[in-house]
Amino acid sequence: MAQRRIVEPMGPGLTRVWDVEEVLFEGRTAFQDVLIGRTTQGISLFCDDERQSTELSQLVYHEALMLPSLLLAERVERVLIIGSSEGVASELAVAAGAEVVDHIDIDAEAVRVCAEHLPYGYTLDDLARAERGDGKIRVHYRDGWEFLAEARERGDRYDVVVIDLPDENDDPEAQHNRLYGSDFLTRCSALLTDGGVVGCQAGCPTMWRNQTLISSWRRFTEAFGTVLYYGSDEHEWAFLSGRADRFDDPGALVAEKIGKAGFGESTMDEETLRGNTVPPISLRRQ
Repeated sequence: MAQRRIVEPMGPGLTRVWDVEEVLFEGRTAFQDVLIGRTTQGISLFCDDERQSTELSQLVYHEALMLPSLLLAERVERVLIIGSSEGVASELAVAAGAEVVDHIDIDAEAVRVCAEHLPYGYTLDDLARAERGDGKIRVHYRDGWEFLAEARERGDRYDVVVIDLPDENDDPEAQHNRLYGSDFLTRCSALLTDGGVVGCQAGCPTMWRNQTLISSWRRFTEAFGTVLYYGSDEHEWAFLSGRADRFDDPGALVAEKIGKAGFGESTMDEETLRGNTVPPISLRRQ
């Protein structure tokens, strides 16, 4: 019998229910309600009653988030990650060759709870080193908007900037929504090196909850010469990567590169990238 049930909103008039067999952590941080517990998908993270990651599917999600942007970029030496409390995205950037990864998250307690309880991402020792800046990953507990402004003043540049936040919504009190807007995308773009890429979790392609994706597509196509779509065939999310210069077929480019990239074990390969980088017709008709 479930110890807890979480009712997750999926769209207007639509929810799904998660049975939580054992609660490992539950509490309110300064920014959100966080619960980590065992489900049929393994140890799982929920924020404000929304599933953020599970032991079963987290690698599919995080590689879909990171690998297309890492492959599209001209080089991968300096990476900036905004959000992504678990730390998997930072580790994937290092595995792809990054020498410096700045990981920005406003919620220090959530990041530390993830390191303590999740079997993926940072361990507590990993996180302590990253908090000290002792290694390739450097964790900063900062507001992303403010960090970008200060990074630009310092003249910092990044080859890849990735935004990994809870899904955009219509709650006027949700502070993360401002990090999805065109102004924030422009701030991210201003920090890119030549051939640099901005990547983002961009919403869900299913027709009953695709408004976030449509908005993200519009913002990316207005901001970048090349926009790469990646819709995971084993998860429910879509991801966008943008680069200033223009490529006729970015999907073919990243598909060709993945076989030469040497990223090690992966949930995607050349065929996956060729098959999943065609945007839905609802986007192509925008």
